[in-house]
Amino acid sequence: MPLDHPDFHPFSNTSAQRLRQTEVLKSRVYTLNTSLRYHSAADVIGAALHEAPNLALVSSFGAESVVLLHLASMVKRDLPVLFIDTEMLFTETLVYQQEVAERLQLTNVTLLRSGHSAGTDPDGTLHQRNPNACCALRKTQPLQAALHGFDGWLTGRKRFQSGARAALEHFECEARSDAPPRLKVNPLAYWSRDDVTAYMEENRLPRHPLVAQGYPSIGCAPCTSPITQGENPRAGRWRDTTKEECGIHFVDGKAIRQGTSS
Repeated sequence: MPLDHPDFHPFSNTSAQRLRQTEVLKSRVYTLNTSLRYHSAADVIGAALHEAPNLALVSSFGAESVVLLHLASMVKRDLPVLFIDTEMLFTETLVYQQEVAERLQLTNVTLLRSGHSAGTDPDGTLHQRNPNACCALRKTQPLQAALHGFDGWLTGRKRFQSGARAALEHFECEARSDAPPRLKVNPLAYWSRDDVTAYMEENRLPRHPLVAQGYPSIGCAPCTSPITQGENPRAGRWRDTTKEECGIHFVDGKAIRQGTSS
């Protein structure tokens, strides 16, 4: 059942209705994952747009982001792209974002910022005291507000990146307590690191300048460090902590911040 079906009307907001909507979407997600398991990323994006025409792509414009941005632009040039500027990003990321948007002719990029960082974190040190609170303030809250009007979103997550992502499927059901469930799509879930590199080389896509300096995963400057040979690609994110995720991804209504054994 596509998400523009009457059962997914945004004002159908009782607990019983949301529960039924969630069960319906979970069934659709199972069918989509089964039928598209061996299909291309472009096919996954196309199926996602059929299922949830009101779809956005959320991008960090990080080390591998250009792959999904390029694929999506080939399917739908004016697909909404949401870019979270935490105001703590590397300067290289901000410059790279503009370069990629111009290179791929992305026509619908929205820059998101927290409207509360100046008052809640006036000296920019919240990440030192409470990194989860900092991520919630600068990433999760502005993104969830921006996604409120969308029926689904695309992410660039991949299984090889970390333990928390090792069991990713192409499609997920993102249940919400205050609105109908949302479709979450990971077109690159089954791609390997070699697949990503080969795609970038074959399509002559620009690399993030920090990759050459040992940053295979790039977040905010204070919480990202280069990795050494043999380390997990995301080992430089929140180094020496149990934190693996910023908290923008939810499972069963709970933000994912730590890794899992799966």
